[in-house]
Amino acid sequence: MTKSPPPEPDHAAADKAAELQRAFAMFNQVSADLTRAYEALQQRVASLTEELAVANGELRRQYREKEALSERLSSLLDALPAGVVLLDSAARVSAVNPVAMAMFGAQAVGQHWGDVVARSLEPTLTVGEWRLGEAWLSMAESVLPSGDGKILVIHDVTSAQRMKEELERSQRLAAMGEMAASLAHQLRTPLAAALLYASNLGQPGMSEEARAKFSDKATGQLRRLERLIQDVLLFARGESIGRDVIPAAELFAEAAQTMEPLMREHAIEFSTVDGCAGAKIVGSRKALSGALLNLLENALQATPAGGKICLTGKICSDFLSLSVRDSGPGVAPEKRDRIFEPFYTTKGQGTGLGLAIALGVARAHGGTIEISTAASEGAEFVMTLPIAAAQNEG
Repeated sequence: MTKSPPPEPDHAAADKAAELQRAFAMFNQVSADLTRAYEALQQRVASLTEELAVANGELRRQYREKEALSERLSSLLDALPAGVVLLDSAARVSAVNPVAMAMFGAQAVGQHWGDVVARSLEPTLTVGEWRLGEAWLSMAESVLPSGDGKILVIHDVTSAQRMKEELERSQRLAAMGEMAASLAHQLRTPLAAALLYASNLGQPGMSEEARAKFSDKATGQLRRLERLIQDVLLFARGESIGRDVIPAAELFAEAAQTMEPLMREHAIEFSTVDGCAGAKIVGSRKALSGALLNLLENALQATPAGGKICLTGKICSDFLSLSVRDSGPGVAPEKRDRIFEPFYTTKGQGTGLGLAIALGVARAHGGTIEISTAASEGAEFVMTLPIAAAQNEG
């Protein structure tokens, strides 16, 4: 019997086994890589979790600090004796503290600040000060660092305003007390003259012409006495500020029209330069007109016949300047410091109160009167008054 040959090796199966072995080796390698990556990821997650916990703790700490700061600021604003108003970029009221709420009401929140001002506040002659009923308010504003709004801080300065008025009144009364002897002399002279002229009227046999002459002189002295008493009362009382809105050009024109006939009568060359340019003043028309006429009359009395007087009005920034310049003898340097003192006069018939009253009127309206040192000859008195500002609408 013949033996069969041995079977040939199965190469295909060997190849498959080797391939399968390589696949298992690769799988093991990938599995090991994934395991290492997963472990690294776990470590990173743990690290991030720890960092997040720290960050959350820091945020919570900052939040608690800001919350505490906000509570402190809120308590501070509530306890602040001044009113605080927060405006947004459109000038609308976004928040108020209790003091401001008491001033303007809770309905002010959400309204435009200009509407709140128009409803509740009245401007005064002093920049930054307003009237709220009988109260005086001082207002300051600050732009927010972001530029998206403003903070208004409002103080009640009523007590300070009343103290100021009382101080001015006390100063006037003190000046009157210091000048009481001068006042008595001023009153006694015209009174004695009037009594002398009046006694002559009773003499028998006096002609009607002489009687009329003495009557006119007695009447003149009594009118002088009346004017002196009126000046004293006006100075002692002080000039109250009115609420008239006065076009400066009208005040200028009225003074010029009143003085022109007197200037012609005294042979004075009178000129005017109106540069008021539509400016307006808030105050007492009667008092301001009287103060300006007083300066013109003072110049008229100081200027000889044939002289010149010029009335000039011009705007200097936020102020109106009204100057009266004459070609008279001027005011000596040693007298300039006393020219506005009550009862001080360089005229034999003057009361010495005209310039003091005029200065009081100017100061009551937020201005002043000064003697210009720029005049080369004569004298120049300059009255400066604040121009009425447009109403602030935030």
